[in-house]
Amino acid sequence: MYIWSSFFCKTMARPTDKAALLAKSQQNFDLLFDFIENRNESEQNKTFPPGTMNRNIRDVLGHLHHWQLMMLDWYAVGMAGQKPDIPSPGYTWKTVPELNHWIWEQYSHVGLSELKSKLKESHIIIIEVIHKHTNEELFEKKRYPWTGTTSLGAYFVSATSSHYAWALKLMTKALNKV
Repeated sequence: MYIWSSFFCKTMARPTDKAALLAKSQQNFDLLFDFIENRNESEQNKTFPPGTMNRNIRDVLGHLHHWQLMMLDWYAVGMAGQKPDIPSPGYTWKTVPELNHWIWEQYSHVGLSELKSKLKESHIIIIEVIHKHTNEELFEKKRYPWTGTTSLGAYFVSATSSHYAWALKLMTKALNKV
């Protein structure tokens, strides 16, 4: 078992280069799955206390997986020279709560085991895409028109290492309250 305060200090720094992005993404992904797999089936299926839209580990994994699918779609559209609908068709950054609720509905009937597999698959694909790029391609701001004023790497950080850290923090807090 790891010391949680130490974990959060180590996971909160955002990667600023390819090596750090790959390392932190894998580290946080592994920590997330270690956290889940070190719980018995009953704990893995516990309902979180009121106050969060994601009501259990399954919901969190569905959320992570779908945001990775959206990131992969943005990437495919953007790298083809078109402007992707970010965050998703029919939604804006102001309506992300509604988008997250829609995502929650889409995965509410998918089992935990299936969502573990889906997230593992989307994680592998994202990591493969990151590997295809140089450090400059990932972290030079304004390099690609579709990423606006930020870098491609910042999008990948948000879809991987930072999102995994958020998920682990949410699950830890929620399961410690139950």
